[in-house]
Amino acid sequence: MAKFDVVDMSGKKVKSIELSDDIFAIKPNERAMHAAVVNFLANQRQGTQSTKTRGEVRGGGRKPWRQKGTGRARQGSIRSPQWTGGGVALGPKPRDYSYRLNRKLKRLALKSAISAKAAAGELVVVDEFKIEEYKTKTVVKMLDAIGAGKKALIVSDIASEKLVKSAANIPGVKTSPAGLINVYDILNAGTFVLSVDAAKRIEEVFA
Repeated sequence: MAKFDVVDMSGKKVKSIELSDDIFAIKPNERAMHAAVVNFLANQRQGTQSTKTRGEVRGGGRKPWRQKGTGRARQGSIRSPQWTGGGVALGPKPRDYSYRLNRKLKRLALKSAISAKAAAGELVVVDEFKIEEYKTKTVVKMLDAIGAGKKALIVSDIASEKLVKSAANIPGVKTSPAGLINVYDILNAGTFVLSVDAAKRIEEVFA
């Protein structure tokens, strides 16, 4: 079992906790993590880019001049791609970029990301997030006390509205419930901050 120090919101060590080696101490699989990040970014794409073909641009129904005898190149429409204001040849159309990874690969990638953060000393376990009011200063003070730096992912057992809203306008800080964490957010964060209950929930969900 991997052993981690548990601190309170003031950064003081209060106890130690043992977490599963199968999640927090495996050898990170870089290929799995890369596949998960590429998949996440692809799924974020809206795919709404669009251009008009020559058939969709208004006008151009009449042949601009007769086929022969003018000395100019033959033309069938002023909306052909070579004309200013014409259609676009082979341009982008709306499409869906999303795709799915198999469950085994997704789990391996997630475990690898968590283990990579733990191995790098960028995982901080907090006993609990005591956010009693909607106050950004409380979260900023906690992050400074535990040495989280400018970029952090704060993971709680369940979605706490006070925690989420208090951290919402801090640049570089994201919050997430334990059941919805993803590889991209973990790797993108400078520090992975989670509560004891969140760590236990991650063990239950991803073991």
